[in-house]
Amino acid sequence: MPFRVLPRGEGELQDQGAVMVFPQKSYFHCGGDQPLLGTTIPEHFAVIVQRFPDREAIVSVHQNRRLSYSELAQQVDRVARSLVALGFSKGDRIGVWSTNNIEWLLLQLATARIGIILVNINPAYKPRELSYALQRSEVQCVFTMPAFRSSSYVEMLVELLPELKQTIDADLSSNEFPFMRRIVVFDPLKPEQTQRPYPGFITWADFLACSEEISSDELDTCTARLDMDDAINIQYTSGTTGFPKAVVLTHHNILNNAYFSAQAMHFSEQDRLAVPVPFYHCFGMVLANLLSVSVGACIVLPCEHFDALAVLQAIEAEKCTAVHGVPTMFIAQLEHQHFNDFDLSSLRTGIMAGAPCPAVLMKQVMEQMHCREILIGYGETEASPITHLTRPEDILQRRTKTVGKNLPHQEVKVVDVESGQTKALDEVGEICFRGYHVMQGYYGDAEATTKAIDQQGWLHSGDLGSMDAEGYVKITGRLKEMIIRGGENIYPREIEELIFNHPKVAEVAVFGVPDDFYGEELMAWIELHSGESATEDELREFCKASLAHFKVPKYIWFVDEFPMTVTGKLQKFRMRDLALEKLTK
Repeated sequence: MPFRVLPRGEGELQDQGAVMVFPQKSYFHCGGDQPLLGTTIPEHFAVIVQRFPDREAIVSVHQNRRLSYSELAQQVDRVARSLVALGFSKGDRIGVWSTNNIEWLLLQLATARIGIILVNINPAYKPRELSYALQRSEVQCVFTMPAFRSSSYVEMLVELLPELKQTIDADLSSNEFPFMRRIVVFDPLKPEQTQRPYPGFITWADFLACSEEISSDELDTCTARLDMDDAINIQYTSGTTGFPKAVVLTHHNILNNAYFSAQAMHFSEQDRLAVPVPFYHCFGMVLANLLSVSVGACIVLPCEHFDALAVLQAIEAEKCTAVHGVPTMFIAQLEHQHFNDFDLSSLRTGIMAGAPCPAVLMKQVMEQMHCREILIGYGETEASPITHLTRPEDILQRRTKTVGKNLPHQEVKVVDVESGQTKALDEVGEICFRGYHVMQGYYGDAEATTKAIDQQGWLHSGDLGSMDAEGYVKITGRLKEMIIRGGENIYPREIEELIFNHPKVAEVAVFGVPDDFYGEELMAWIELHSGESATEDELREFCKASLAHFKVPKYIWFVDEFPMTVTGKLQKFRMRDLALEKLTK
């Protein structure tokens, strides 16, 4: 009997005489018109430099510096040679703890040049979080700026590594951080004039001086040993069991993700991208830096940390054609008192991602900021990060009601949470990914890796959604407890474990509540030990001492009991409903 396959979404499995019609499942694969890139990052970068040597590669407004692609390549090689001279090589792990600046980009490309794994460290980390990140990834060297705002990175490092107070002629020696060998400090405003804060630090100038020991041929030999499937980056993502997990990504993962995102944006060497998103996130490092470098476009840094006015000024002054951001960033720009004073007509496109994007906000960005081709992005760090993008040619409803379709050479399916079976079209289930973009795993955590990626190679997102007949996906909720506040992914468990250590606290539950600006805000319900008393400010200050600012609960409620199931499990959904009743009155 002959068989006929109808278009996606048509019919049920039934006998129609000589024709069998197969039911369509929530599965989609986009092959793409172009093959995957089969090169390493430095190989691809070399081609771009050769094609566009005189084009601007990066403009750092707050540093008052700009580099062409040939100048960028020269400085990248100098940093790479210095790393080799200090004894670092393929597979070693080097952390960068800094806000956005040219030195961050130099380190990103220089570590890739010789196969070192770059470890992204959140500038908001406090000593407790920093200590975990350094130990989890077995970091061997840290590049840090001296301080930012109220955070002294130098003093926090000295707190963890008191050996830095002494003169060190060779590598560090620390029992608590046995892998740590060097700490390099640089001031982004005057990197080669940076002063040594303590004897054990290496200054940027001394670091660069080491480059004279290594020849260009020796550097090229290091690059020739690399493979596209080598690990090249560790990004931290919040984990369900407390502290973040260390996501390991390869050249192949992030270079292709950046390149095909650029293709979806119709991005080229003619474009100039304003980058207010932080480099330590995949959004900044992959979808801004690497995306621009992959096609020869220009990276424009308006500021070291997001400032709405600085972004608007940079867009106008540098004639930016694109701007990235999480929804809160776009809201801050649109609502700035001087917004109407700026000519933003050069803008064409960009990506809005990191949190749910309201349709009304999308329309405002398209009309008032002239970003007619602005795209909605969706993904996760474990997927390098983009899995879905809307397209400029999509109708408005799809660009505001869905997260688009998966990028080329990626597979996506929606499965039943209990059985794992692929759901029918338009049915809600867990979204899963498979393809070149799936992470190598969690560093040093095989058990967590196995839980995230099944035996068939599918990465389970923990997000709930549905897929239509053309592969467009809608996000409807989350299986996991993750809270997304202004683009920052936060898991309650880490915060709960900290608060539970307070001597007055008997029980605690942390969850997210809706917020017009950040998308979600953190709320903590706390039950104190019998006879104890405490204030919101007391608990908030306790959190501030150990947690990045965005993890500190905005709302702290003291309660006598928690809603629970019959088996004694906390019902956070019920807490959230009760909180919303009071907050919206």
